[in-house]
Amino acid sequence: MANKKFFYALATLIGMIIGVGIFAIPYVCAQAGFSIGLFYLIVIGGVILFIHLFYGEIALRTTKDHGLVCYAERFFGLVGKRIVGAIIIFEFYGALLAYLIVGGNFLSLIFKPILGGSDFLWVLVFFVFGALIILFGLKTIGPAEFFMSLFLLFVAGVFIFRGAPLINPINLSGINWVKFFLPYGVILFALTGGAAIPEMRQILKGQERKLRTAIIWGTLIPVLICILFALSVTGITGNATTEDAISGLAPYFGQKIIILGAIFGFLAVMTSFIVVGANLRRIFYRDYHLNNILAWALVCFVPLLGYLFGINNFIVIIGLVGAIAGGMEGVATILIWRRSKRRGDREPEYNLKIFKPVFYLLILMFILGIIYQLIYLAK
Repeated sequence: MANKKFFYALATLIGMIIGVGIFAIPYVCAQAGFSIGLFYLIVIGGVILFIHLFYGEIALRTTKDHGLVCYAERFFGLVGKRIVGAIIIFEFYGALLAYLIVGGNFLSLIFKPILGGSDFLWVLVFFVFGALIILFGLKTIGPAEFFMSLFLLFVAGVFIFRGAPLINPINLSGINWVKFFLPYGVILFALTGGAAIPEMRQILKGQERKLRTAIIWGTLIPVLICILFALSVTGITGNATTEDAISGLAPYFGQKIIILGAIFGFLAVMTSFIVVGANLRRIFYRDYHLNNILAWALVCFVPLLGYLFGINNFIVIIGLVGAIAGGMEGVATILIWRRSKRRGDREPEYNLKIFKPVFYLLILMFILGIIYQLIYLAK
C-alpha cells in the first residue's frame, strides 16, 4: 500500500504535466529551431522543478491541506488571496478550456470515422466523461491517474521509438532567431504541474517524506518525454510540423498513427483535465466556501460556455495561460515559499536552501516572460 500511494502520487503529477501542451511543443520547436526548443525545455524544466519543490515545501510547512490561494491568504492576507486567486482561476479556466477543445478533437479523430457525429458532439462526450470523474472526487482520480498514466507512457514510447528511424537530422539543424521567444509560453504551460501538488500531499498523507522524491521524478519524467516527443515529431516533419503535431505525421505513418496519436492525446488531456478540475473545485469549496455541487458546476460548465461562445484556438489560449498566468503563479509561489519559511507552523520533511541571486533570477525570468507576452499580444 505504501508503494502504491507513492506511484499514485507520481502518476498524478505526470498526468498533470503531460497534457495538451505537449502537442504544441514540436510546432514551436520547428518554428524557432529544435536547438532553441531544446534549450527552453531544459531551462524551463529546471525552473519548474524548483517551483514544484517550493510548492511542496509550502504544503509541508502547514498542518492543514490547502491550495495556493489559501496559502496566499495565510502568508499575505486578504490582498494576497484575491490576487493569487484571480491568477489561479484564470490559469485553470484557460487550461480546462484548452483541454476541452483538444480532448474533443482527439475523440472525434478516434470515433467519428466509425460512429459519425459532429466535432461538437465529441467535445460534449469529453466534457461529460471528465465532469463525472471530477464529481466522484480524489478516490476515483488516484487509481485512474495511475493506470491512465501507465498506458499514456506506453503509447508515448511506441510513438517515439517507431518514429526514430524516420528522423532527418536536417530538420533539427536550423535556427530562426526571429522566433527565439516563441517557445517560451507554450513550453512553460506544457511543463507546469503545480496544481497536482495538493493532490499528491493528500495521497501521501502519513508518508509525506516521499513527497520530494515524487515531485522530482514526476517533473523530470515529463520533461524527458517532451524532449523525445519534440525530437521525434520535429525530426520527421521539419517545417511541415503542424500545431497539433499528430496530423502532420499522416504521410509518414498513415491513418493508424493518427488513431494512435489521438488515443495518446485523449489520455494525456483527460488526466490533466481531471486533476486541474479537481483542484479548482477544491479552491471554490475550501477557499471561497461555495457549495460543493456549485463549485463542481462552476469548474465544469464555465469552460464549456467559453467553447460555445467561440473561444476555440488552443495555441492562443496556452500561450496566454503559460506566459502570463503561469509566470504570475511562479512569482507568487516563490514569494509564498520564502515567507512560509518564517511563518509556517509545521516542520517540513525537506527544506530547500536557495541563494538569493537564484531567487531573484527566477522572479526576473517570469516577469520578463510576462512582459514579452503582453508586447506580443499588443502587436
